[in-house]
Amino acid sequence: MEILKVTDPAFRRYGKIITGIDFSDILTAMEDTPLPEDVEYVPGLDALERCPGAKLLSDSVYGGMPVQVGYCNGNNYLLNAVEYHRDSEVNIAATDGILLLGCEQDICDGTYDTAKIEAFLVPKGTAIEVYATTLHYAPCNVSEDGFKFVVVLPKGTNTEIEKSEPLTSEDKLLFARNKWLIAHPEAGIEGAHNGLVGDNISVK
Repeated sequence: MEILKVTDPAFRRYGKIITGIDFSDILTAMEDTPLPEDVEYVPGLDALERCPGAKLLSDSVYGGMPVQVGYCNGNNYLLNAVEYHRDSEVNIAATDGILLLGCEQDICDGTYDTAKIEAFLVPKGTAIEVYATTLHYAPCNVSEDGFKFVVVLPKGTNTEIEKSEPLTSEDKLLFARNKWLIAHPEAGIEGAHNGLVGDNISVK
């Protein structure tokens, strides 16, 4: 599939590039995070959240809301699933990485056609805001060297939640706190709603 850069106008429907905030200290702290063979996501890491850049992101992008600063590192080439939140997500690329993105508005009765997915290269050192209505999941490799991405979200997002009786049809997608997930059957994600139809897209 065609891989565009986040500087391409096509990215504007999904998010925007963040400028004017010094997050170099966060990227320095990311150097000490692991790079596993698979994918590891940590919602919040003290070493990242102590950085002055974390408070700048909280004060500016999130308007003073409390945030968690974690990471998603590893190796991946597949879509596997899409998720969305009720708030924007900030990603800071500590390495080059590819994001596979879609629109929540294209979900129909809990299903989503993967043919609608678009791919975007996020160059190392770039910070982006991924809008709340943007479908996304783990980054993908640009090379065999893996990827490292900072992930900033409102405090508590992606943590465990005790589910209650469903009230709406969307409730079947609720996978964790402030995390609605639609998985591809081939991914085998336990407890996830398998609603992705079409290919499990690979960038390899």
